[in-house]
Amino acid sequence: AFYNAGPVLTILTLKILISVSMRCEKCRSEALKIGAKTTGVTFVGIEGEEKDKVVVIGEGVDAACLVVRLRKKVGFADIISVADVDS
Repeated sequence: AFYNAGPVLTILTLKILISVSMRCEKCRSEALKIGAKTTGVTFVGIEGEEKDKVVVIGEGVDAACLVVRLRKKVGFADIISVADVDS
């Protein structure tokens, strides 16, 4: 007899765009470090005209936890968008 454990969950690759108040170069490098340390992240970068947006791409990344960590270490942070990345 086979046991059905339920639906198989697929982990989506997400692109998360976060607005962060970064006043100096040290703040930018700290924000990148926090993004890179997060489990499941495959890419971290900075975007925007004023270089105030952090882009994180990865599988199974918890956007809310990432924003909380950025707020603690860097300053104000807010999620702009979370989107699926087409493979």
